[in-house]
Amino acid sequence: MKLLLAACLALLVWVADAAPIETQDEVHFLIPAGPGGGWDGTARGMGEAMLKSGAVSKVSFENYSGGGGGRAIAKLIETAQRQTNTLLISSTPMVVRSLQKIFPQSFRDLKPIASVIADYSSFVVAADSRLMNWAQVIEAFSQDPRSVKVAGGSVRGSTDHFVFARALQLAGMDPRKVIYVAYDGGGKAMAGILTGEAQILSTGLSEAIDMARAGEVRILAITAPERISDAPDLPVLRELGYELTFANWRGFFAAPGLPEARYTQMKATVTRTLASDAFEQVRARNGWSRLHIEGDAFYAYLEKQEAEIGELMRNLGFLRN
Repeated sequence: MKLLLAACLALLVWVADAAPIETQDEVHFLIPAGPGGGWDGTARGMGEAMLKSGAVSKVSFENYSGGGGGRAIAKLIETAQRQTNTLLISSTPMVVRSLQKIFPQSFRDLKPIASVIADYSSFVVAADSRLMNWAQVIEAFSQDPRSVKVAGGSVRGSTDHFVFARALQLAGMDPRKVIYVAYDGGGKAMAGILTGEAQILSTGLSEAIDMARAGEVRILAITAPERISDAPDLPVLRELGYELTFANWRGFFAAPGLPEARYTQMKATVTRTLASDAFEQVRARNGWSRLHIEGDAFYAYLEKQEAEIGELMRNLGFLRN
């Protein structure tokens, strides 16, 4: 009898282990900016990995820019009951723009599903730029702040802006003198330095690494704590003597008010995708670092970041006390 029971238990375990993981029928990615930027690249890379890994049968993409990302957030909330398969891609700028009151919503008005990657900031120049290293950027800025116009793929006071301003502040410069040129998305900001409208670009590493590998731009420094294995030749600000590390999380949110089972399935789909070889290929190609924080833990992470960034922005003069 004991042998029979043991055999039955073993069979049950085998069946449970062998049961296929449910494949989600469809995921629709809502991207709050135009093509070519970090949000767009992360959503499309994640969609690629979902399909190749078998986690999802069908993916679709919708670029819905405007209002610093607020237009897409408002759409997701207002049409929540029709967005049962939708994942909104967002990142640290959601926290920043909410603090700035650029839009009235915050992450609290959505359902956090999971963060997936961290993208370090990078400071980029055109391949033929006279600025050869970070020390020359500081020198040029100290002589004439207007000679170093800074492009960014988001509004004034955003992540692209305040990370660069903080780097200059650590070098003894006045961060309020930074001439920041705002573009709608990283692709347009990149074009800004290639056409000479700006001299340096502050952006996520993933938005610049392919063009740097192709020799079209040069990356002067990144905000990682140490050199990264996917791009070991890139200097980090810490090794240059400036204690600035910053990672822009990117992750996904769902519409509020959906059945809890839907959120559970979305989290499972993301987790399955991140564990796949297909995602690892996408991650390495883009120079991303993994940052998988799910559900309630992701919500707590966002609350902590909101407090920390709010304090930093007030110290830099980007927010009123």
